[in-house]
Amino acid sequence: MSLRHALLGLLSERPASGYDLLKRFDTSLANVWPATQSQIYTELTRLAGAGLITVAAEGPRGRKEYALTDAGMSELRHWLTETKPQLSTRSDVLLRVFFLGVLEPGQARTYLTELTTLSEEGHRELRRLTDAIDWGDDALSLYGRIALEYGLRFNAMRREWAEWAAEQIT
Repeated sequence: MSLRHALLGLLSERPASGYDLLKRFDTSLANVWPATQSQIYTELTRLAGAGLITVAAEGPRGRKEYALTDAGMSELRHWLTETKPQLSTRSDVLLRVFFLGVLEPGQARTYLTELTTLSEEGHRELRRLTDAIDWGDDALSLYGRIALEYGLRFNAMRREWAEWAAEQIT
């Protein structure tokens, strides 16, 4: 996935300013694909230059509202249907686990215990997010809830796995 496709996806629902997109990003995609304000604004400029979005309106203080073009929608659909997702991902967490043998057993268990705590915190944060969002009947809300459920289940699985892994170390 790229920031490009995340922004195209958010704009597929409705036009939005960079600020609006940043806020929507923070409440929907940040747990999946984090991005900074400067990254978002830089990518909006690139998308406009490529003809995938257009400035639909301009407001006070240079505020621009962006809208998806037909070419942008085509690109988003192409990415969704023709581009295979990368299933092999880098995991700093698992790379560290692979090398825990260089530590004392107590240190290795501490790492896994901390991972359990991080997973619990991640689960709580996603649960708060679930409760804080004013979910609608639109497609972004439906699929956003589905993606959020993945995060909840992933954190629960990682917590259970970390507890199990800590028990394996003698």
